[in-house]
Amino acid sequence: MKNNKLLTIMLIVLVCITLLGVVALLVVFQLKGDDKEAAGPTIDQIVESSIDIPEITTNLVGNKFIRISLKVQTDSLEAAEELTKRDFQVKNIVITELSEMSPKDLEGKQGKAAFESSLKTKINELMDAGEIQKVYITSYVIQ
Repeated sequence: MKNNKLLTIMLIVLVCITLLGVVALLVVFQLKGDDKEAAGPTIDQIVESSIDIPEITTNLVGNKFIRISLKVQTDSLEAAEELTKRDFQVKNIVITELSEMSPKDLEGKQGKAAFESSLKTKINELMDAGEIQKVYITSYVIQ
C-alpha cells in the first residue's frame, strides 16, 4: 500500500516537472520568435528607403532665419520613389512649418521632436504608396 502511494506521488511529480519543462520551452521559443520580428529593418534597408532633403534656408518668426537639412525614412522603396517625386511638396511643407515657428520653438530635444513629428504627419497626408517612418534633422543653424 505504501509503495503504491509512493509510486503515485512520484508519477505526479514527474508529470508536473515534465509539464513545467514543456511550458518553459514554449515560452523561450515564443520569445525568440518575437525578437526577430521586433528587430525591424537593417540599417542598409533604412538607408535604401530614405531620401535626403537638401539644405533649406528660410525665415523664422522674429527676424531670424534657419538653414536645415533633413533625411526622411519611408517604409518601402516605392514610398521613397514617390517621396522623391514629391520633393517640391515636401520642401513647401518644411518652409511653411518653419515660417510659423520661432527659434524658441526649436530649442531642446522636445522642440526638435515636435517639429519632426509635425513634418511626419503632414508628409504622410500626401503619400499614396507607403508612409513616412521617421524624419531626421541632419543639420541646422539658426541665425
